[in-house]
Amino acid sequence: MQPWELLATAQAPQGDTLRLLRRGHEYSIRLQGGNELMSSRLSGSEEALATLALEALGGRAAPRVLIGGLGMGFTLRAAQEVAPRDARLIVSEIVPELVGWATEHMGAVFGDCLDDPRVEVRTGDVAAEIRGAEAGSYDAILLDVDNGPDGLTRAGNDSLYGERGLQHARRALSKGGVLAVWSAAQDQGFTRRLGQNGFAAKAHMVRAGRTKRGAKHTIWIAQKTGS
Repeated sequence: MQPWELLATAQAPQGDTLRLLRRGHEYSIRLQGGNELMSSRLSGSEEALATLALEALGGRAAPRVLIGGLGMGFTLRAAQEVAPRDARLIVSEIVPELVGWATEHMGAVFGDCLDDPRVEVRTGDVAAEIRGAEAGSYDAILLDVDNGPDGLTRAGNDSLYGERGLQHARRALSKGGVLAVWSAAQDQGFTRRLGQNGFAAKAHMVRAGRTKRGAKHTIWIAQKTGS
């Protein structure tokens, strides 16, 4: 079997070392210890994050969409395919090197999606982006950060998935706006927490890949209730 080739490393804000690896046409981003965070082989659930969220908006004109985490661009590209021409797609990525990797090392994966005039990439913490947003700034917020509400990598992810984080997200959303959350695992407690914080939420089980076999991930589609 062809060995993995190390292309680049980056330091995450909390000190973890991220490693970008390639084997043939396959790419993988892993923690130094070997835990895989994302792979170019598995894109189905990340794509579903975007398609389910924008479907829930019901064809809203000129939607403003905030995507937390660039990753390998699967969620962004899926959003580009279904979003209208007047949409604005803002991507918040906390690790600056990942933005560079998109063009320097993973051009075959990203293509020209970052050249789309609808797209703006901001380097920083999406939790801070949400906290600093004016009320009603976004029609949809898509979060693909770490492993979801039960994230392994960043203890600070509670600022997104805890009660305070959900209240910040609700404030940043427009009336009827959608919070979409990707997770590697199910979490019934998070579904209840969404309901307790002003969202009508449904958890969707979707395949990690594009086939009918293999692991499943969870996507929460949570629509803001009230004004």
